[in-house]
Amino acid sequence: MGWKAAEKLIRHWKVLRGDNVMIIRGKDKGDTGIIKRVIRSQNRVIVEGKNLVKKHIKQGQGHEGGIFTVEAPLHASNVQVVDPVTGRACKVGVRYLEDGTKVRVSRGIGASGSIIPRPEILKIRTTPRPTVAGPKDTPMNVALEKTYDAKTGKGMAEL
Repeated sequence: MGWKAAEKLIRHWKVLRGDNVMIIRGKDKGDTGIIKRVIRSQNRVIVEGKNLVKKHIKQGQGHEGGIFTVEAPLHASNVQVVDPVTGRACKVGVRYLEDGTKVRVSRGIGASGSIIPRPEILKIRTTPRPTVAGPKDTPMNVALEKTYDAKTGKGMAEL
């Protein structure tokens, strides 16, 4: 990617994986679907079951060849989040509630201004956390060992 393309990467994403979106440009204009994947390095999203293209795959070791239908990425500017109340495409804004929590709200002409909830799928990790302590983990007794005295301002090794 050249520096011009890197300059135009979206910094603050309004659409997230798992959002219900409406396609506003292209051959599937007006259709709604769930975002399956977000490709931030290319400013693109893949919508489940939309923007289908035929892909020719050559037969290889361990897989069959043929013509397959796959979902092609759409540019992020060609999709808009669906307002949960009106069911129409809307812009996304950010507000803070009284308790200080940050929420997404619907904005724009004909939007209800209601809260757009974060998708539940974001709570599921795509790569699981390691369950067993690896060789690079610090043992608990070493981590809890006191190494600095705040009163004197010296380390325990100097005392």
